[in-house]
Amino acid sequence: MNILIIYYSANGSTKKMARLIARGVEMVEGVSSVIRTVINISGNEIVNTDAIVDKSDLDKCDGIIIGSPTHFGNMSGSMKAFIDTTTAEWFNGSLTGKPGGVFTSTSSMHGGQESTLLSMMLPLLHHGVIITGIPYSEKKLSTTKSGGTPYGPSHVSFKSDTEITDDEKEICISFGKRIATLVKKLN
Repeated sequence: MNILIIYYSANGSTKKMARLIARGVEMVEGVSSVIRTVINISGNEIVNTDAIVDKSDLDKCDGIIIGSPTHFGNMSGSMKAFIDTTTAEWFNGSLTGKPGGVFTSTSSMHGGQESTLLSMMLPLLHHGVIITGIPYSEKKLSTTKSGGTPYGPSHVSFKSDTEITDDEKEICISFGKRIATLVKKLN
Protein backbone atom coordinates (compact mmCIF):
# COMPACT_ATOMS: atom_id res chain seq x y z
CA MET A 1 0.00 0.00 0.00
CA ASN A 2 1.24 3.50 -0.74
CA ILE A 3 0.28 7.08 -0.06
CA LEU A 4 0.96 9.66 -2.74
CA ILE A 5 2.21 12.95 -1.30
CA ILE A 6 2.04 15.75 -3.87
CA TYR A 7 3.40 19.17 -3.02
CA TYR A 8 4.51 22.48 -4.45
CA SER A 9 7.21 24.42 -2.61
CA ALA A 10 8.67 27.79 -3.54
CA ASN A 11 10.95 28.34 -0.53
CA GLY A 12 11.40 24.82 0.85
CA SER A 13 9.01 24.76 3.81
CA THR A 14 6.26 22.77 2.12
CA LYS A 15 8.85 20.32 0.80
CA LYS A 16 10.20 19.83 4.36
CA MET A 17 6.65 19.20 5.57
CA ALA A 18 6.12 16.59 2.83
CA ARG A 19 9.21 14.74 4.10
CA LEU A 20 7.96 14.83 7.71
CA ILE A 21 4.52 13.58 6.70
CA ALA A 22 6.21 10.78 4.70
CA ARG A 23 8.17 9.85 7.83
CA GLY A 24 4.85 9.41 9.66
CA VAL A 25 3.46 7.31 6.81
CA GLU A 26 6.51 5.04 6.89
CA MET A 27 5.96 4.37 10.62
CA VAL A 28 2.94 2.23 9.74
CA GLU A 29 3.99 -1.27 8.78
CA GLY A 30 3.07 -2.20 5.23
CA VAL A 31 2.48 1.37 4.04
CA SER A 32 4.98 3.41 2.05
CA SER A 33 5.06 6.96 0.76
CA VAL A 34 5.59 8.26 -2.77
CA ILE A 35 6.64 11.92 -2.89
CA ARG A 36 5.99 13.95 -6.03
CA THR A 37 5.90 17.63 -6.92
CA VAL A 38 3.98 19.58 -9.54
CA ILE A 39 5.24 21.63 -12.48
CA ASN A 40 6.22 25.14 -11.45
CA ILE A 41 4.17 27.60 -13.52
CA SER A 42 5.34 30.75 -11.71
CA GLY A 43 8.36 31.38 -13.91
CA ASN A 44 10.59 31.67 -10.82
CA GLU A 45 13.52 29.28 -10.74
CA ILE A 46 13.01 26.58 -8.10
CA VAL A 47 15.51 23.82 -7.46
CA ASN A 48 13.68 20.53 -7.09
CA THR A 49 14.96 17.02 -6.67
CA ASP A 50 11.63 15.21 -6.62
CA ALA A 51 9.91 13.70 -9.62
CA ILE A 52 6.98 15.53 -11.20
CA VAL A 53 3.65 13.86 -10.47
CA ASP A 54 2.12 11.87 -13.30
CA LYS A 55 -1.64 11.41 -13.37
CA SER A 56 -1.10 7.63 -13.41
CA ASP A 57 0.22 8.07 -9.85
CA LEU A 58 -3.37 8.84 -8.81
CA ASP A 59 -4.55 5.43 -10.01
CA LYS A 60 -1.72 3.60 -8.26
CA CYS A 61 -2.02 5.19 -4.81
CA ASP A 62 -4.10 3.94 -1.87
CA GLY A 63 -4.25 7.39 -0.28
CA ILE A 64 -3.36 10.96 -1.22
CA ILE A 65 -2.01 13.99 0.61
CA ILE A 66 -1.49 17.34 -1.11
CA GLY A 67 0.43 20.35 0.12
CA SER A 68 0.95 23.90 -1.07
CA PRO A 69 2.15 27.19 0.32
CA THR A 70 -0.57 29.72 0.99
CA HIS A 71 -0.98 32.27 -1.80
CA PHE A 72 -3.52 34.91 -0.84
CA GLY A 73 -5.50 32.43 1.28
CA ASN A 74 -5.51 29.79 -1.43
CA MET A 75 -3.32 27.04 -2.88
CA SER A 76 -0.56 27.97 -5.31
CA GLY A 77 -1.32 28.33 -9.00
CA SER A 78 1.04 25.44 -9.70
CA MET A 79 -0.97 23.04 -7.49
CA LYS A 80 -4.26 24.31 -8.89
CA ALA A 81 -2.95 23.91 -12.46
CA PHE A 82 -2.19 20.24 -11.78
CA ILE A 83 -5.55 19.59 -10.11
CA ASP A 84 -7.31 21.21 -13.08
CA THR A 85 -5.84 18.51 -15.36
CA THR A 86 -7.44 15.62 -13.43
CA THR A 87 -10.88 15.61 -15.05
CA ALA A 88 -10.40 12.15 -16.61
CA GLU A 89 -9.34 10.75 -13.21
CA TRP A 90 -12.46 12.35 -11.70
CA PHE A 91 -14.68 10.68 -14.35
CA ASN A 92 -12.92 7.34 -13.78
CA GLY A 93 -13.12 7.53 -9.98
CA SER A 94 -9.36 7.12 -9.57
CA LEU A 95 -9.40 8.56 -6.04
CA THR A 96 -12.90 7.54 -4.94
CA GLY A 97 -12.91 6.01 -1.46
CA LYS A 98 -9.23 6.67 -0.79
CA PRO A 99 -8.19 8.46 2.42
CA GLY A 100 -6.52 11.83 2.00
CA GLY A 101 -5.64 15.15 3.52
CA VAL A 102 -3.91 18.48 3.00
CA PHE A 103 -1.08 20.61 4.43
CA THR A 104 0.26 24.14 3.94
CA SER A 105 2.86 26.71 4.91
CA THR A 106 2.75 30.48 4.95
CA SER A 107 4.93 33.41 5.88
CA SER A 108 2.62 35.04 8.42
CA MET A 109 0.52 33.92 11.36
CA HIS A 110 -2.72 35.10 9.78
CA GLY A 111 -1.76 34.37 6.19
CA GLY A 112 -4.76 32.19 5.36
CA GLN A 113 -3.57 28.72 6.34
CA GLU A 114 -7.03 27.37 7.15
CA SER A 115 -8.67 28.81 4.03
CA THR A 116 -5.86 27.30 1.96
CA LEU A 117 -6.39 23.90 3.57
CA LEU A 118 -10.13 24.12 2.94
CA SER A 119 -9.58 25.20 -0.69
CA MET A 120 -7.37 22.14 -1.28
CA MET A 121 -10.02 19.87 0.23
CA LEU A 122 -12.68 20.92 -2.28
CA PRO A 123 -11.26 19.16 -5.36
CA LEU A 124 -10.42 16.12 -3.23
CA LEU A 125 -14.06 15.96 -2.11
CA HIS A 126 -15.16 16.13 -5.76
CA HIS A 127 -12.78 13.24 -6.45
CA GLY A 128 -14.47 11.19 -3.70
CA VAL A 129 -11.50 11.24 -1.33
CA ILE A 130 -12.26 10.48 2.31
CA ILE A 131 -10.85 13.61 3.96
CA THR A 132 -9.18 13.40 7.33
CA GLY A 133 -7.63 16.08 9.48
CA ILE A 134 -5.91 16.02 12.83
CA PRO A 135 -8.06 15.45 15.94
CA TYR A 136 -7.42 17.34 19.15
CA SER A 137 -6.27 14.07 20.68
CA GLU A 138 -2.98 15.15 19.02
CA LYS A 139 -1.75 17.16 22.02
CA LYS A 140 0.55 19.37 19.92
CA LEU A 141 -2.51 21.12 18.44
CA SER A 142 -3.12 22.62 21.88
CA THR A 143 0.49 23.63 22.55
CA THR A 144 1.72 24.95 19.20
CA LYS A 145 2.56 28.65 19.05
CA SER A 146 2.94 28.62 15.29
CA GLY A 147 1.45 26.19 12.75
CA GLY A 148 -0.93 23.30 13.12
CA THR A 149 -4.70 23.06 12.60
CA PRO A 150 -7.39 20.38 12.84
CA TYR A 151 -7.79 20.74 9.04
CA GLY A 152 -4.22 19.58 8.42
CA PRO A 153 -0.63 20.45 9.27
CA SER A 154 0.58 23.99 8.72
CA HIS A 155 3.84 25.85 9.18
CA VAL A 156 4.39 29.54 9.77
CA SER A 157 7.75 30.78 8.49
CA PHE A 158 8.15 34.06 10.32
CA LYS A 159 10.32 36.49 8.34
CA SER A 160 11.38 33.75 5.89
CA ASP A 161 12.54 31.43 8.70
CA THR A 162 11.88 28.06 7.09
CA GLU A 163 12.77 26.04 10.18
CA ILE A 164 9.82 23.92 11.22
CA THR A 165 9.12 24.01 14.96
CA ASP A 166 9.10 20.86 17.06
CA ASP A 167 5.31 21.10 17.46
CA GLU A 168 4.84 21.49 13.70
CA LYS A 169 7.12 18.50 13.08
CA GLU A 170 5.15 16.29 15.47
CA ILE A 171 1.86 17.36 13.89
CA CYS A 172 3.19 16.49 10.40
CA ILE A 173 4.43 13.08 11.53
CA SER A 174 1.19 12.35 13.38
CA PHE A 175 -0.82 13.32 10.30
CA GLY A 176 1.14 10.97 8.02
CA LYS A 177 0.77 8.15 10.51
CA ARG A 178 -2.98 8.83 10.86
CA ILE A 179 -3.64 8.65 7.12
CA ALA A 180 -1.42 5.57 6.71
CA THR A 181 -3.34 3.84 9.51
CA LEU A 182 -6.63 4.64 7.74
CA VAL A 183 -5.28 3.32 4.43
CA LYS A 184 -4.24 0.09 6.13
CA LYS A 185 -7.63 -0.33 7.83
CA LEU A 186 -9.54 0.27 4.59
CA ASN A 187 -7.37 -2.13 2.60
